[in-house]
Amino acid sequence: MASRLWASKAASYLRLSVFHRGFSSVVKDLKYADSHEWVKFDGKSAVVGITDHAQDHLGDVVYVELPEAGTTVTQGSSFGAVESVKATSDINSPVSGKVVEVNEKLSSSPGLINASPYENGWIIKVEMNDTGELNSLMDSEQYTKFCEEEDAKH
Repeated sequence: MASRLWASKAASYLRLSVFHRGFSSVVKDLKYADSHEWVKFDGKSAVVGITDHAQDHLGDVVYVELPEAGTTVTQGSSFGAVESVKATSDINSPVSGKVVEVNEKLSSSPGLINASPYENGWIIKVEMNDTGELNSLMDSEQYTKFCEEEDAKH
């Protein structure tokens, strides 16, 4: 909080406009799990990552435990972990299937999850077993409301 205040004062002094982000970004065309993972389905495979909301609560990500390509993942089950300066959290798969690709850049640059959670910070690509699983996930509006309600409890 102190750094945000300092940044605002510095920006004011320099006559720069400052955008205060009240809520983390949510991408419209993705599906979301209540464990804060997102999935983007392209017709054949699903790209999976953790949400902006999740990375914001975690703080600076310092390590990502990744599965190997060929690993089978199950909807709602853990397939890896994200370690930050605050905590270590499991990463749960929002869909079931076989991991066909892993974002190897995260091994050397885990901060990509903080900097670009929906693009460069993706974690795995999954060849899905059952596309019907997508129906059990939240859309962007539902996920936004879910996060607002969850944050209000804390």
